[in-house]
Amino acid sequence: MKAIGLTNYGGPEVLRPIELPLPEVGPGEVRIRVRAAAVNPVDTIIRAGHFAGKDGAIPVAVVPGMDVAGTIDAIGPDQPAGFDLEVGDPVIGFIVPDGTHGGYSQQIVLPSESLTRKPPTLTFPEAASFLSNALTAEIALEALNLKPGATLAVTGATGAVGGYLVELASQRGLVVIASASAAEKDLVQGFGASIVLDRDADFAAGVRVATEGVGVDALADPAILTDQVIDAVTDGGQIAFFLPTDVEPGRGISVFRSYVMQSSRRHDVIERLARLAGDGKISLRVAGRYPAVDAAESHRRLEEGSLRGRSILEF
Repeated sequence: MKAIGLTNYGGPEVLRPIELPLPEVGPGEVRIRVRAAAVNPVDTIIRAGHFAGKDGAIPVAVVPGMDVAGTIDAIGPDQPAGFDLEVGDPVIGFIVPDGTHGGYSQQIVLPSESLTRKPPTLTFPEAASFLSNALTAEIALEALNLKPGATLAVTGATGAVGGYLVELASQRGLVVIASASAAEKDLVQGFGASIVLDRDADFAAGVRVATEGVGVDALADPAILTDQVIDAVTDGGQIAFFLPTDVEPGRGISVFRSYVMQSSRRHDVIERLARLAGDGKISLRVAGRYPAVDAAESHRRLEEGSLRGRSILEF
């Protein structure tokens, strides 16, 4: 089986084609013949060795990749109740990458709870482009548990996670305050933001003005601004952080620390997000398509910045 992986950490150039044994399918699992795999920022962190405990010598090849779309080519025994997929069915899957187990592979084995049927309205690249980011946003909103009419501030609203936060929050009836450049204000308003602030201005100060000094009920911070934006939140409010941070906001503000890998088997949410995508109710942004062998170039492009949407590797 062909995959794209690395045997030493470093820049994009360490990614190369490798050969791996065909993974066997076990109880409650499904094997997917991958047609498309998304390139996410987490993949670049894995590749560079920036995860604690994952930055030393590599005993076996590492294969990045969290989002895939393809077709089922094997089904294991003892499937969960309600499982109704068959060999040949097109599916979308979410992967917890570990060692050689990553989405940049011709074939990948997943728990059945980690995948769902691909909506027929989506191409394979589109189907691979959204799940981990939309799941990250939805799990954060679920944890914040805001009622309709509550206020949510979102940093990085033009990014993938930020964009889904705005869309999914507005669908919940939340009042969303987000930031964007002047050129992307219409985009973020189209996601459902009620107020769009200038990205280059002081976000916390702008939120305070927009809320008449009160602050928002909650802040989601996928732009990783942390202590720069805490003042946007009212006393006793909430913040969702999306990378590890030691920041403690004080003022009775509670913190949700997002780690989407823990939700890899939330089949209920995975299925619902796929349905929303298929119905056109969340945005799908494919920034570019690359043959899998050009994974290094896709990583270089991502690290250059200003990429809107996800690059897709095709197998």
